[in-house]
Amino acid sequence: MNQELIYLALIFGLLVIPRALQRFKLPAPLTCLVLGIAAMLWLGERSHDGVVALLATLGISSLFLFAGLEVDLRALRRGFWPLLSHLLIRSATLFGAGWLAWRYGGLSWQAAGLLALALLTPSTGFIIDTLGRLGLDEQERFWVTNKAIAGELLALAALFLVLQADQPMKMAISSSILIALLVGLPLLFIALGRWVAPHAPGSEFSLLVMVGLIAAFTTYKLGVYYLVGAFVAGLIARLLRQKMPRLASDENLHAVRLFATFFVPFYFFNAGTKVPAGALSWEALGLGLLMTLAILPLRIGVIWVQRRLMFGEDMRSSLRVSLALTPTLIFTLVLAGILRERFHIPDALFGALLLYAALTTLLPSLVFRTPFDVDPRVAPETLPPGTALPAMTGGAALPAAPAEAVASAQGTDVDAGTRPV
Repeated sequence: MNQELIYLALIFGLLVIPRALQRFKLPAPLTCLVLGIAAMLWLGERSHDGVVALLATLGISSLFLFAGLEVDLRALRRGFWPLLSHLLIRSATLFGAGWLAWRYGGLSWQAAGLLALALLTPSTGFIIDTLGRLGLDEQERFWVTNKAIAGELLALAALFLVLQADQPMKMAISSSILIALLVGLPLLFIALGRWVAPHAPGSEFSLLVMVGLIAAFTTYKLGVYYLVGAFVAGLIARLLRQKMPRLASDENLHAVRLFATFFVPFYFFNAGTKVPAGALSWEALGLGLLMTLAILPLRIGVIWVQRRLMFGEDMRSSLRVSLALTPTLIFTLVLAGILRERFHIPDALFGALLLYAALTTLLPSLVFRTPFDVDPRVAPETLPPGTALPAMTGGAALPAAPAEAVASAQGTDVDAGTRPV
């Protein structure tokens, strides 16, 4: 078959078939992953394609660029103490899970640390993109968003340290380059905004994506994968919003999300083509189910108890927040790939991680009776009474200023958003 027709059929298959199957409560990313596994079983090594790999890189980079753009430091400051307690508990659970994997799993301490991150870190970009379809109220969306963002910031810092810690000289060099990146990206954004954007109206989106890809490639070369650099670029662009309002404007956020929507399916498909045949075994199935039964209730229970005891939240709302934070799909896939490539984990463990990621992603879709999507639209019934829908918005854009919406809807002070009711 003609190569162009093959690519056209692949694009059609990844963008249409997963959406069509969502009526059966199958999340679209999981369908793309299964299609990639099917291609691997059918074509073997021929399923590894350079063009698909490039599109996959665009997908994962743009998704984490969008996650960085979604960080609202004012919202994080409003919920500082609850989020700090959440991070302390998250750090303790990560340390405990890593120690258990190192002590009883026969893994090196680095592999054990990455395994803990893969099992316990929610996929923030994925959760934010799908939040509008879960039917959560404004306050619940606020806490889900900011807990996911805070957890991802912690996970990215831990990922950088764990991957570099065995080589002090390399870690020092990588840290210096990362600091230079943190200093250089704002200067680059400002330079482009001063000398390019005024002469090319509407180019802010292209410049934002380009800088995000440069940052992603830089951190990939440092050995900490694309997602760190892309996230940092998005975060810096968000911090420059007052100086360069068009750079991280609502229109650009919407455009980046749509850009990620198109390319993210290729990431899941490409990840599926790299699944070894040994990962599709009964041993992997049993280990994955055991892992899910042991860890998923613990994750849900820790957040549920935390919110019940520390913040006095009602049982139902605490459970809804806990369930919305369960998906780990993207983070687990990324770290499972690193574990296989750099630490040579057994195929059965790799397959178990994939099953665990699939089940954690599927759970909210079943419980909330709505399929996960990579480009949701806000249902009017999920908004507070009297809230008008913006002209261009999605589920991911709503939590940016939740306190004001809650205040206007309930007649309370804005600072009431700092703690759960």
